Amino acid sequence: MSTVQISAADVNRLRQQTGAGMMDCKKALMESNGDFEAAVDYLRKKGAKVAASRQDRDNNEGVVIAKATADGKRGVIIELNCETDFVAKNTDFVALGQKFADLAIEKNPATLADLLALEIDGQKVEESIVENTGKIGEKIGISKYEVVSGEKVVAYIHGNYRLGVLVALNEDVAGAEEAGKDVAMQIAAMNPVALDKADVDASTIERELEIAKEQIRAEGKPEEMVEKIAAGKLNKFYKENTLLNQEFVKDGSVDVRKFLDNTSKGLTVTAFKRVQLGA
Repeated sequence: MSTVQISAADVNRLRQQTGAGMMDCKKALMESNGDFEAAVDYLRKKGAKVAASRQDRDNNEGVVIAKATADGKRGVIIELNCETDFVAKNTDFVALGQKFADLAIEKNPATLADLLALEIDGQKVEESIVENTGKIGEKIGISKYEVVSGEKVVAYIHGNYRLGVLVALNEDVAGAEEAGKDVAMQIAAMNPVALDKADVDASTIERELEIAKEQIRAEGKPEEMVEKIAAGKLNKFYKENTLLNQEFVKDGSVDVRKFLDNTSKGLTVTAFKRVQLGA
C-alpha cells in the first residue's frame, strides 16, 4: 500500500472527473501512488470488474431517448437500460442517455453495433458503458437503437422517458411539426403494428384470419359464410392496428390519413418507430 499523502482536493478532483465514489477515488489514488492518470485507469478497470460481476443481472429499467436532427431530416431512438427505477430517474443517468443519443445524431451510425463502436470522450461507447457500470454500480447497456429518415422527422418522448416515437412525414410544410407530434402521440397510445394495410406482415394476416375463422365457426355460422365474415374481421383489424387507418384519437370523425390530408393536401407518414422501455 502506498504511503503517499492523498489530499482531499485530489480526491475531489478525481471524483469530479470520473463520477466514482469518494472512498473509491481515495483508494485509486493510494493504489496509484498519487498518479492521477493511473488512478483514472484504476477506476476504469474497477468498472470493468463491476460490469463483469453483474452480467447475470436483469436490467429492464432505464430511459428511452428520441431525438431529431436540427434540420428535421433524421431521428434516432436509443434505449439505455439499468437495473433499478431509482437509477433510471437519476439526472446523471438520463444525461448519459442524452449524450449517447446526441452522438448518434452527430455521427449517424447505421446499427447498434456501429453506435457502440463510436468514440466518445476518448473511448468507445461500449467502453464508456463498462466504465459507467463501475460508477453506477448497476448493469447498464444500450438494448435498442432505431433510425428514421424523411422530409420531416418529429421525435416524441412519452411518460418520463418510458417510451419514444419517431415519425417521418413526406413533406416539411406549415403545420407539419405539430401534426407530426399529434401522430407520434397517437402511435404512443395506440401502438399500431404497421403503417398501412400493405405493410402488415403476411404471417400476421394469416394468424388474424385463422383466429377470425375459428371464432366464426364457434358461433355456428355456415361454412360458406366463413371466408366473407373473416374478410370483414380482417378489415376491422386493419382499421384498429394500422396507423393511417386508425381513428384519430383527437378527432374520432377522421382517421389519421384524413387528419394529415386536412392539415396539408397530400401530407402523410412514410415511416415510424416506437420503442417502449422493456418491451
